[in-house]
Amino acid sequence: MSKPLQAKYFLVLLALLSCGGKKKTDQQPTPEQLPPTAPLPTAGLAGQRVALTPLELVGAEDTLHLDSIVNNRRATLNKTDSIIEALLVARAPEVTWVAPAELRRTARRAPGVATDPDQLGTAFLRADKVIQVPDPLRYQLRTLVGLAGGRYAMIPAGLVFRRRAGRTDITAELSIVMVDTRVGRVGWRTVARADADDPWTALTKAVKNLTPGVP
Repeated sequence: MSKPLQAKYFLVLLALLSCGGKKKTDQQPTPEQLPPTAPLPTAGLAGQRVALTPLELVGAEDTLHLDSIVNNRRATLNKTDSIIEALLVARAPEVTWVAPAELRRTARRAPGVATDPDQLGTAFLRADKVIQVPDPLRYQLRTLVGLAGGRYAMIPAGLVFRRRAGRTDITAELSIVMVDTRVGRVGWRTVARADADDPWTALTKAVKNLTPGVP
């Protein structure tokens, strides 16, 4: 093959690879391609006190026009915490859940020692690559959960409302992790995901997906 033909062949091949790569990048995963919600490991937590930390991050895609939810952040976080707590207590009663309100009381009883559970900065734990919890969060969790009388923390790390391609309803995606606070390590994580016509029903269905098999 002559040099001009080799150069032409190379340019055509490069263009084809570039186009193919772009198509792959632009494609969004279909619902079937998304990983399923992993069930809570309640069997290993039965009889234990598990701290349920408050949610600190909530967001929504602009196309959903959920400004009232995003802008009224404190009310949204409180309502989300209430839904998560109520469903976990009802659907996983073998675990002794230490609710966000109890964690706040624990922190107030130990000023200067325990960190306010609403100021832990846990949102970054939603990243898949985070396995070892860094300080100061590691120390803060160990101290707070220890004062509450337990070892494990169930951490809702972020709630995002989306609209998936080809759908008209709302998708709630709740990133949640469990941390062994004594060693500062994430031992379990998942994204609880569900669709509904309104955000709160979608969130409720998503949390229910954490305990499959329960009506």
